[in-house]
Amino acid sequence: MKMTEVKAHRNLKSVFPGKYIQGEGLINKLPEMIRSFGTKGMILTSPTPLEKIFSKLSGEYRKEGILTTRFNGECCESELIRLQEQVVENGVDVLVGAGGGKTMDSAKIVADRAGIPVIIMPTIASTDAPCSGSSIIYSEHGVYESVYFQKMNPEAVLVDMDIMANAPTRFLVAGMGDALSTWFEARSCQRTQSMNQCGGYSTLAGLNLARLCYDTILQYGAAAKIANDNQIITTALHHVVEANTLLSGIGFESSGLAAAHSIHNGLTALDETHAYYHGEKVAFGVLAGLHLTDAPPSEMETVYSFCEEVGLPTTFAGIGIARVGKDKLMKVAIKTCEQEFIHHEAGEITPENVLHAMIVADAMGTLRKKI
Repeated sequence: MKMTEVKAHRNLKSVFPGKYIQGEGLINKLPEMIRSFGTKGMILTSPTPLEKIFSKLSGEYRKEGILTTRFNGECCESELIRLQEQVVENGVDVLVGAGGGKTMDSAKIVADRAGIPVIIMPTIASTDAPCSGSSIIYSEHGVYESVYFQKMNPEAVLVDMDIMANAPTRFLVAGMGDALSTWFEARSCQRTQSMNQCGGYSTLAGLNLARLCYDTILQYGAAAKIANDNQIITTALHHVVEANTLLSGIGFESSGLAAAHSIHNGLTALDETHAYYHGEKVAFGVLAGLHLTDAPPSEMETVYSFCEEVGLPTTFAGIGIARVGKDKLMKVAIKTCEQEFIHHEAGEITPENVLHAMIVADAMGTLRKKI
């Protein structure tokens, strides 16, 4: 065979943030980090951190020429356009996203569209969004619409453990729900040889970091929750924050998504779920995905037990849909099957199969609560 007749290459691909720094007091290093990338910085942050964290530093930021602006709550096109206009009007050349998942995703998209560096400073460890080069765009009413892929991952991610330890514990637990999916979805993509989120196939690094993420939260999750409840920084809390943020971020993006995130996206079709966090719905998606893919009973036992131990949802009641009928659940199943990720699973994937998996996941979770 001539060299010109060789089939297209199957490229392995992984992506990482430019820098990942986790420690105490890092918020004080933010102006220095901004200066390393540009001359005019703007911090996009949500109302709670704006009031409790950044308002105390507003005078210092003004001296440094750093602006702060408030995120309006939804990563939707109208909000992205509003923020893009602010970037242009103020000549911003470095954007900081400080807050939860939707705040950070908005900052990543706006910076990407403007062609400027983005620094991410999560104020809660609730998702794996900080390190990733992709973001989710929703409608103005919080319904999933699409994934937006940035040209690059964030230039820097700063994780201040003083902020993490003082955040409500529910966010940390939700982050464990998001992290819980990383290994199972990576494994599914590996089994079916499906592409990952960065346009290639999983490297050994991506796959093993996904597994390390799972092992870390199982080993340290309960202890980290106790530390967070008491607003103290421990080794366990450090490990779980890293798992939720860095390991899950690299793991999902470099190894791929499957059932859990597709089911999450399907659940956003129901208004009743909008009061629940991304990771909480993903955790239920993990359980439904295990039933969908005929996971071994021992694995089911491990995952249900972990969710119960740390307080992740295992039933419809845990995500606000205990009284939802089969017709509305089928709406979720149909939207789930419209997502490309779920088709990374082996076997036939239909709305009926997804519906049955969700129902049995809820039934098992309910039964376990009665024992």
